[in-house]
Amino acid sequence: MDIKPLRYFVALAETLHFGQAAARLHISQPPLSRQLTALEQSIGVKLLERNSRNVTLTAAGECFYQDAKNVLNTLEQAVHNARAVAAGDAGVLTIGFTMCAAYSVIPRYTRLFSAAWPEVTLQLCEVVSNNLLEQVRRGDIDAAVLLPSEDEQGLNTQTVVAEPLCVALASTHALASEPSLAITQLQDEAFVVAAENAASSLYAAIVKHCQRHGFNPNIRFEVQLQQTVLSLVAEGVGIALVPASMQKAQVAGLQYLPLDDAPLIEQVLVWSPANQNPCLRGFLACVGS
Repeated sequence: MDIKPLRYFVALAETLHFGQAAARLHISQPPLSRQLTALEQSIGVKLLERNSRNVTLTAAGECFYQDAKNVLNTLEQAVHNARAVAAGDAGVLTIGFTMCAAYSVIPRYTRLFSAAWPEVTLQLCEVVSNNLLEQVRRGDIDAAVLLPSEDEQGLNTQTVVAEPLCVALASTHALASEPSLAITQLQDEAFVVAAENAASSLYAAIVKHCQRHGFNPNIRFEVQLQQTVLSLVAEGVGIALVPASMQKAQVAGLQYLPLDDAPLIEQVLVWSPANQNPCLRGFLACVGS
């Protein structure tokens, strides 16, 4: 059914006057009358009682008026929603991240984006770093914040964090009371690290920093998650070098100390140039603010 007769009928039902309804619709009375007669014929129900002086709705007309008004309101909302999604003002945006990002930029970006685009549903997915790039390529997620990787070809990247490494060790460790540590003080320690296949740039930075100071780290445990790194260190099985933002992870029995001459660890935002989600533009704007 053409939606125009519904608009005509609602206008007449709300004014009960052909002249006023025609004026509201910016048409003359004859086409209004013809459209309403055709509407009654098309649905096979008398909607109006009319004479030369009055217009009233039949019981069927009262019912049809409520439903027609709901249809028009729903259509208007559908148009609004479609335009909002096309403009990036509504919809769903999925951002993947690693645990490091959870303690660095993700909280800030979430606050900024949610305030600027409250009608967009922001889905946040914490994932092991080595899975994120493929998910961005497949379009499973719209963007990701992660440690840099050599496998970023064909993707857009933007550095969002550059922070120093710090030392995580058990609060009962002999060095825990030091104000800061030099890397050479750790050459006899067992290291707990995020595995190379999970965080290649972090793994490489730790090894290179130790080698630059004359030793290879004694890597005792390799794990997939930074949370596991911290939990093992808190149990006293080794020490770890972690990005400084990880100090926000309040793990019982753990002490963080500054590392002298610490290398900087970057985190990058990665997204596909083929991504067509209009909401992504708003997130990128937040990152740049």
